[in-house]
Amino acid sequence: MEYFVWMTTRKIRAGALDDFEHVWQPDPYPEGLTRAYAYWSEDGQEIIGVSFWDSKESCDAWRGSEAEERRRQAMAPYVLESQEAFYRGRELGIPGRKA
Repeated sequence: MEYFVWMTTRKIRAGALDDFEHVWQPDPYPEGLTRAYAYWSEDGQEIIGVSFWDSKESCDAWRGSEAEERRRQAMAPYVLESQEAFYRGRELGIPGRKA
C-alpha cells in the first residue's frame, strides 16, 4: 500500500512548546487528512509533524488554503527554523512480524 506523507521539522523557541501546541492544531481539520503524528525532542525545542493524506492533491489543497495560512501565521512567533517536504512511500516488512 502506498502512503502520501507530509513531514515538517520545526525548531521552536525555548520554553514555547505549550504555546506552540495551542496554535499548531489545524482548525478546521483538513479534508483528506487520514492520520497525523507529532514527535518532540527531549528538550521540547524540535518538533516533527508527520501527516498522512488520501492523496497528494488533498495535501496540496490544504497547503494552499487560507486556514493553513492562518495557522502558519499563528505559529510564526514560536518557530526559529522549519523544513518541510512531501513524500510517497510504503510500510516496510519486518521479518518475523505479522503486518
